[in-house]
Amino acid sequence: MLSVATWNINSVRLRIEQVQRMLREQAPDVLCLQEIKCQESQFPAQAFADMGYIHQAVHGQKGYHGVATVSRVPLREITRFDWQDNGEARHVGVELTEGEGKGLVIENVYIPAGGDIPDRELNPKFGQKLDFLERMTRWSETLDRPTLLVGDFNIAPLECDVYDHKALLKVVSHTPLEVETLNRLRDAHGWADLGRHFIPAPERNYSWWSYRSYWRQKDHGRRLDHMWASPDLAPQASAHRFVEETRRWEQPSDHIPLITEFSL
Repeated sequence: MLSVATWNINSVRLRIEQVQRMLREQAPDVLCLQEIKCQESQFPAQAFADMGYIHQAVHGQKGYHGVATVSRVPLREITRFDWQDNGEARHVGVELTEGEGKGLVIENVYIPAGGDIPDRELNPKFGQKLDFLERMTRWSETLDRPTLLVGDFNIAPLECDVYDHKALLKVVSHTPLEVETLNRLRDAHGWADLGRHFIPAPERNYSWWSYRSYWRQKDHGRRLDHMWASPDLAPQASAHRFVEETRRWEQPSDHIPLITEFSL
């Protein structure tokens, strides 16, 4: 059995105690973090090591973005792709090197949010997001190993993945163009959306709530975080859950963790 978690932590140094609490309570074997917001030299490596997560792959950046994968299972870093082609730290890929998951590749990605205007000409950030996804699609076509793709995709693809489908059709993260582009990425490798495999539509399955809304009362959520398995890995996924209680903790991230278990 192997368990893998993903969480956009929105500053790992600010929320290290929350991460430690989650690790104590949920005990995943591997944790993939996005938006760590620190350089590699500033990453709280010792805090993770003290909890047994001694194997670490960190792709950091000063003040923004950044991803990290920490593990109790031995791993080696294998890739850092710049799918946005601008030097931002948004991806790290690892391979598990021992144990039941030996040979499994885990790709940890933080897809750009894309700004506020869903128009490539008026908003270059939106175009960069689409280009990022297209480059990932070309990459997906070449994969030939059991792979888990996880992270903050910044897209809620299904109508039931947002609190109000019609109201958000022109809002970045749920526009038809973004959904179409994400679907091409999914189809390029036959990725299995584990979130919707275990929590079928239209069941509620949000992973993000804005700090600007009364999230508990209105539940204005979106499913922006995802865990996708390659076709040769998907049948081994045995359970999946989201850990919503973290959103109720003091000064929480606006995202919550997702965890998938595999029978390997």
